[in-house]
Amino acid sequence: MELKIKDNVNERLDVYLSNYLDESRSFITNNIKNGNVTVNGNIVKSGYKLKLYDVINVNLKDKEVKLTPEDIKLDIYYEDDDILVVNKPSGMVVHPGAGNFSGTLANALLFHTNGKLSDINGDVRPGIVHRIDKDTSGLLLVSKTNKAHQILSDDFKNKRIKRKYIALVSGIILENTGKIDAPIGRKDNDRIKMAVKEGGKRAITNFKVLERYNNSTLIECILETGRTHQIRVHMAYINHPIINDPLYGTCSNDYGQMLHAGYIGFVHPIKKEFMEFNSPLEKRFLDILETFKNS
Repeated sequence: MELKIKDNVNERLDVYLSNYLDESRSFITNNIKNGNVTVNGNIVKSGYKLKLYDVINVNLKDKEVKLTPEDIKLDIYYEDDDILVVNKPSGMVVHPGAGNFSGTLANALLFHTNGKLSDINGDVRPGIVHRIDKDTSGLLLVSKTNKAHQILSDDFKNKRIKRKYIALVSGIILENTGKIDAPIGRKDNDRIKMAVKEGGKRAITNFKVLERYNNSTLIECILETGRTHQIRVHMAYINHPIINDPLYGTCSNDYGQMLHAGYIGFVHPIKKEFMEFNSPLEKRFLDILETFKNS
C-alpha cells in the first residue's frame, strides 16, 4: 500500500498508521522496526514526524504466525476476481489475534480463494479491508487484490462506503431520530475498551427508532465514521447500551450481542459500478426480538 501525506503533517508515523489502518501501535511499531514500512524509500523510526508529500509504503507482516487455510462454510453474497462480500455469523472472529489463530473468517477465506487475497494488512489479515466484532453479525467487504484493497481503504477513510446496522438497545429511546457526534479513543485505564473522550477521533453515529418495546428499543444506525466499537460506545454513552454487549452493557450467556451489520453500499473498486447488499437478521436475533416484544 502506498500512502501520500497531504494532511497529518508533523504526526508520528506509528500514530498515523495505527489510526489509518485501525491496528495496534505495537503491531505497527514492530513492522516499522522490521523494515516493512518505508518513507520516501527509506527505513525510519516509529517516531518519525510526517512531512507534506511524504510517500509511505506499507507491507505489514506478522512473522510469528503462518495462517492456515480452513474449510469453513462461508455465506458469500458476491464474488468476482477483485472482491467478495461475505455475511459473517455472530461468534466468528474476523482475523486471528490474542492467541486465537484458528476458526476465523480469514482462515476460511484463505481456503475458499486458494490464497488469492490481498496481503497489504499482513499474513494474518489476508483480504481484510475492515472488521466487525466477533459477536456482531453481518456484511463485510473482502479484497482479493492489493489494488482493490487500497481503493476500498481510501473509500472507507473518505466516507464513500455506506453502512447500516440494526441494534437492540436497553431502555426506551423517546426521540424518533438522533445524531451522536462524540470523539472516541482508547480508555485510559483499560486498553481493551474504547470510550468517548476529549482528544479522541471524531465519531458520528446517526440512529432511527424502528420499534419500541417495554424495556428496549430496536434501532437502525448509520455510520458516518468507522471507529472501533463505535455504535457500542456511542449507545452506551447515551445510556442505551446494546443488549448483551459484554464490554459496554449487561451481558447474558443466553444470547449473543444484539448488533447486525445489515447493509453495505459501495462503488466497485475496479468496475466502478455502485453495488449494495442487504443481509437479513439471524434467527438468533429474531428469536430474541420475540422475547423482548413479549416481555
